Amino acid sequence: MLSFVRRGGRLTTAQERAMRELAPEYLLTPERGDGVTSVAAGVEADPHEWFGREAELVVEIGSGQGHQVTAAAAAHPERDFLAVEVYIGGLARTMVLAEKLDVHNLRLIEANAPEVLEHLLPGESVSEIWIFFPDPWHKAKHNKRRLINNDFVAILARALKPGGVVRMATDWEDYAEQMRDVFDGSDRLFKRDFAGDWAPRFEERVLTAFEQKGIDKGRIIRDLAYKKL
Repeated sequence: MLSFVRRGGRLTTAQERAMRELAPEYLLTPERGDGVTSVAAGVEADPHEWFGREAELVVEIGSGQGHQVTAAAAAHPERDFLAVEVYIGGLARTMVLAEKLDVHNLRLIEANAPEVLEHLLPGESVSEIWIFFPDPWHKAKHNKRRLINNDFVAILARALKPGGVVRMATDWEDYAEQMRDVFDGSDRLFKRDFAGDWAPRFEERVLTAFEQKGIDKGRIIRDLAYKKL
């Protein structure tokens, strides 16, 4: 399963420095498959070796500029975090933020999220997976490109520990409804971790400029949380 990616353009001077000086600590380089953001099958890794310890692992899919994952890593030094992103500029910016916050319980990977969860991470190795504001592919003809679908839910379930949680947020109402329908329909894998129609805002979710832009346009932010059975 492939996610649809756009890798971005030229790096700034600060981002180039991050790739040169900070990547050796933060950036993972898995064996690739056919594409530049692919992960080869059969290359399962041990996350404990990335961090030099055993700790709960949280994965953020589509980490963007890194504001969420670096803030979380700084607030929770007892947990380890993996940021998955296909924009190399975003990953470079994340490393700059990690350095500024003196964060070291964080690793990054430039890769398609489904392949990271299916090929690189061991089964039942992740405590939480965060998917905040994934590309809505809002044109009807592009809806099929959305990340959240039945196949991806099965991949999420493979990576999560029993009792592990998927946390999601979007400012597109029809995508929120699709997410809820897909997870509600996977009742052998996940159950709702909220009461009512929508989950309360995840209290540790950082208000990013991207989210604020949606709010400014009058969109309602929807949160969802599902626990693996």
